[in-house]
Amino acid sequence: MPDEPKVPYAGLTPDRILDAVESLGLRCDGRLLALNSYENRVYEVGLDEAPPVVVKFYRPGRWTDEAIAEEHAFTRELADHEIPVVAPSAGPDGRTLHRFEGFRFAVFPKRAGRTPELEDPDTLRWMGRFMGRIHAVGAVRPFAHRPALDVETFGEEPFRYLVDHGVLPAHLETPYRSLVEDLLVRIRRCYERAGWPARGGGIRLHGDCHPGNLLWTVDGPLFVDFDDCRSGPAVQDLWMLLSGDRAAMRAQLETVLEGYTGFCSFDPRELHLVEALRTLRMIHHSGWLAKRWADPAFPASFPWFAHPRYWEEQILALREQAALLDEPPLEIDPYR
Repeated sequence: MPDEPKVPYAGLTPDRILDAVESLGLRCDGRLLALNSYENRVYEVGLDEAPPVVVKFYRPGRWTDEAIAEEHAFTRELADHEIPVVAPSAGPDGRTLHRFEGFRFAVFPKRAGRTPELEDPDTLRWMGRFMGRIHAVGAVRPFAHRPALDVETFGEEPFRYLVDHGVLPAHLETPYRSLVEDLLVRIRRCYERAGWPARGGGIRLHGDCHPGNLLWTVDGPLFVDFDDCRSGPAVQDLWMLLSGDRAAMRAQLETVLEGYTGFCSFDPRELHLVEALRTLRMIHHSGWLAKRWADPAFPASFPWFAHPRYWEEQILALREQAALLDEPPLEIDPYR
């Protein structure tokens, strides 16, 4: 992938945003609202005599055009199967990825909803049904241009970046480094117990299915923001729906799978990966913040990242994960 510019969104002024939208033949009414997004820049744009739209400007240098096209094709494929996702709208030329004065962007219909109540069993069951349908479609063919969620890309790569770029406070580098090196060994053992390759493989996933990327409507769940879609184990899209202690997560998982297995089979060996994937996400998040620190939005939004206390807390949290990685996986009732 190309290198990321130091100031990736320099020049993305309000006028340029509106001009980009109008280059597609849409008529803006001047309303522009920045939405909560860090990796990309996302705006709600008002239109004349039409509902507002959501416009996403892709971070320069992150994805290739081919990878973005696969994201769009996947969401449109899901929408064609009547799965509730927010897919990009096609422009006059039939394309969904557009260019304007050096920026790549896509336009989406605005959809309203609220945060799902994941403590409600009926909500979890409903979520499971649609996640099963997403994975049934995702298993039909692989991604060709998007990466896999694996130990290398989500663990070793961001870890190397943190160490090689001197991000860690000097007095904490050794304990953090030795801890993560040990965690990566334990994570690979989890992959072995799951019978899963530590690198590559899997079905097409949403990839980042946390509550912030889910909306609840009168018609049920609505899945948004497939920007992180990639290949990987199915359980990646399930474990972030779980919370609480071990007993609570087991009950929630069984409820999710009641809906899920009506549309897609689930290999229980993947439960060996739950804490491994959680640990990889923690390591990856620190690497992501470090890689994006040159973007002025990141120091302003995550000021605590530059202080030793963040790393002290990370070390404590990762030590807890080390213990969890050695515990037996969540068990599910084989007769559910």
